[in-house]
Amino acid sequence: MNILFINGSPNKNGNTAALAKELLKGKTYETLNLTDYKIYSYGQQFKEDQLDEVISAMKAADVVVMGSPLYWHNICGSVRNVLDRFYGLVENGELRGRKLYFLFQGASPEKWILGIIRMKLRKDLRERC
Repeated sequence: MNILFINGSPNKNGNTAALAKELLKGKTYETLNLTDYKIYSYGQQFKEDQLDEVISAMKAADVVVMGSPLYWHNICGSVRNVLDRFYGLVENGELRGRKLYFLFQGASPEKWILGIIRMKLRKDLRERC
């Protein structure tokens, strides 16, 4: 089984990576740190944009674990950019058949915050996964 951990934290060895390491203990997995990639905001087009590399890695994986710290009641900007940019780049059903997990960590995520994030993720990914 090919497992990909996408670390959205700007701190490659921070709490998000530590939580993933604990969650995936005993399993072999590849880590992709979004801080190593140039991923621009939705609507911007630059030749050096590397989102296609991230999406290709997701397509090659059987299991994708996407991790993000919670900043100001939401997922971090790098993860938000990846999810926002799925539109037009990932066709409906293109990631179907993969297991997709989200790992969030923060000082005190409240239930209402997690509910909003859950709703956003379901809306964004329902047709593509």
